[in-house]
Amino acid sequence: MKKMIAATSLVALATAGLSSAQSTSAAATVSPLGEVQAGKPMRLVYEVKATAWALFIPITGRANFRMDLQPDTYSINGVVKTTGLADILVNYDMRLAASGYVRDDHLEPYAYVSQNRDGKKNRRVEMTYGANDVAMTATPAFGNLGEPPATPAQKLEAADPLTAFLGHAFTPRPADGNPCGGPMKIFDGRQLTHLTFENAGLKQVKTDAYRGQAYECHVSMDKIAGYDADEINAKETLTGIDGPLRMWMAPMDNGTYMPVKIQADTDAIGSVTLQVSKLRYEPIPEPSNEG
Repeated sequence: MKKMIAATSLVALATAGLSSAQSTSAAATVSPLGEVQAGKPMRLVYEVKATAWALFIPITGRANFRMDLQPDTYSINGVVKTTGLADILVNYDMRLAASGYVRDDHLEPYAYVSQNRDGKKNRRVEMTYGANDVAMTATPAFGNLGEPPATPAQKLEAADPLTAFLGHAFTPRPADGNPCGGPMKIFDGRQLTHLTFENAGLKQVKTDAYRGQAYECHVSMDKIAGYDADEINAKETLTGIDGPLRMWMAPMDNGTYMPVKIQADTDAIGSVTLQVSKLRYEPIPEPSNEG
């Protein structure tokens, strides 16, 4: 049965003192990555909560992420968990980590690890980006890598799910361009997916950690490689998602565009809504020389 996991995993599939009710004034002209490269390391603390209903039973999920940005490198750690009825939503616990390099206008991935503890396969996936290919090991191994599998060039052009999702916030948006950005190219070790975004205009958004205007972005997906034939021909636009997917991206004062709300439709449990519950940037403390 399709589950809310997929919608939560999209987040998993990433804002010096932003308050919980940050206004959306004009974005700063200085790139946040430029600030980092100039010697001002920063940490992003980002959490989203998901809610849905199966019959009259609430199903909940939570995803927590911490991204540390240093002048040359970055690291991301995340935990995604869901709870619900065993027959409708298997308890889901995924630990994720990514690292790589800070460039002028984007994050360049180097390594990615995901450990799924769903009580079934409990699969661990490890990826390392090299000069000519992305090395991947999965334990237990995937049954196949799709038809056709992703090529080395396609894999290198994409980013791991954590870097792709959270790194998208740091991609500059030209003043005369699409504020939703994109496309977002994601490779998870098997499936290569491209997300494109259509801007539907500024809308008012209210969540636990953000109140203000955000761009409503309508999401479309292209299944590029790594899918089985039945997955390619399936009607859903994302695994487990059967209807429209919308993402609200808020323009922050430091020049980033953060996803503050995501909404998707599923056959099994109806509408799933993810809302940001923690969103802040903070300076990374200097290492202590004491002791």
